[in-house]
Amino acid sequence: MMLALGMFVFMLQTLPYQSLQRSAEYRWPTNDRIGLRAAPQFLGQGDEKITLTGTLLPEITGGRLSLDALRLMAEQGRAWSLIGGNGAIYGMFVVESLSDEHSEFFANGAARKIEFTLSLKRVDESLTAMFGDIKTQADGLLDQAGGIASNAQKYAGGLLS
Repeated sequence: MMLALGMFVFMLQTLPYQSLQRSAEYRWPTNDRIGLRAAPQFLGQGDEKITLTGTLLPEITGGRLSLDALRLMAEQGRAWSLIGGNGAIYGMFVVESLSDEHSEFFANGAARKIEFTLSLKRVDESLTAMFGDIKTQADGLLDQAGGIASNAQKYAGGLLS
């Protein structure tokens, strides 16, 4: 696995990309001042985008069906988690654009070569916002585990009496 966007896995059999470009913007607007340089102020993070490009050879790698699967995901208008094959969590991304170019055709019109570009845009605020507070989640799990344990003790006590 190279990368996973939601349940879509990028690998040799689907869409192996040859290039991954990641860009992040940071907002620094300026306020004009009389007789002085403009004063910049950091307002926070701006857009974060990931662009994947690659060449498909449908006889060896994925092809039109893999691109169609991504188009269906994009048409749903949902955000999908983006996780690297190395376990890196990038965040929640939407498909901003998908383009492909078909060339070197078989006699039936099927492409021997498909070049694609997939642009993704991050839409979550932060990984904390995406997954929530880990301590809160852990406390909730402990409470559930305690409830299960007490129910098990009650059930076991009822069987023994």
